[in-house]
Amino acid sequence: EGDVICVFSQYGEVVNINLVRDKKTGKSKGFCFLCYEDQRSTVLAVDNFNGIKIKGRTIRVDHVANYRPPKDSDDLDDVTKALHAKGCGVKTPPHTSSDSLSEDDEVPVRKQKGEVCS
Repeated sequence: EGDVICVFSQYGEVVNINLVRDKKTGKSKGFCFLCYEDQRSTVLAVDNFNGIKIKGRTIRVDHVANYRPPKDSDDLDDVTKALHAKGCGVKTPPHTSSDSLSEDDEVPVRKQKGEVCS
């Protein structure tokens, strides 16, 4: 986990990591979910790390939709529990009537695909 945080922290502050492990052996399954403090950091990491080789392995870095925290989360600290409850993504402000668009204007909404946890 420390190595992953060290590599990925060059694009921003990592606030949560979930390194997926085999329940029986405790060995890493080779993937993890990582959450940055800032959405821009997530975009930079995806753009710059996807497809590169680290220690001879090509890694895949992408956004994740509908991240579900692990079920056995009784031993988590308060910060991690709060992140699981509220999520890691950027919250967009609600549409207000003071915006320049009229009610008839349709605006395409781009759904956030989540974080590299993000």
